[in-house]
Amino acid sequence: VLRAMSENTDFAQDCATNGIKFVGPPASAIRAMGDKIESKVIMEKAGVPLVPGYHGADQSLETLVEECKKIGFPVLVKAALGGGGKGMKVATCEEECVDAIQSAQREALSSFSDQRVLLEKYVGSPRHIEVQVLADSHGKVLHFYERDCSVQRRHQKIVEE
Repeated sequence: VLRAMSENTDFAQDCATNGIKFVGPPASAIRAMGDKIESKVIMEKAGVPLVPGYHGADQSLETLVEECKKIGFPVLVKAALGGGGKGMKVATCEEECVDAIQSAQREALSSFSDQRVLLEKYVGSPRHIEVQVLADSHGKVLHFYERDCSVQRRHQKIVEE
């Protein structure tokens, strides 16, 4: 329950509205983290290196196919919202591109009520490393080292070391 509440925008906003100290990021940050397109825009503006891809507002099939060609195959099509590997499809060549995009959009709409997708160059055997950071309102910041979350099945973490 704690994790579900910690990633719930409405809960964080309700706490702030009612003067309750919420231990976690502000609702605006949770909202931004939950939208991969918005997160990419924020990271891009901050100068964070990104996997080559497309996260633009034009979601027409024609634009998405053209962007896949620009990125170069294989391409990963990802739902803008959600997680758990839902709405993620790989197109290994141009012939698979339309099906991958449309399939990811259908799954995203069904699972998250939003069919927006982003595109990334597919990285075949990536390392998935996470770092948790905790900061308070007094300027104290702690990090809890890194966790290797590379063991996955269908883009879903299985083991966190």
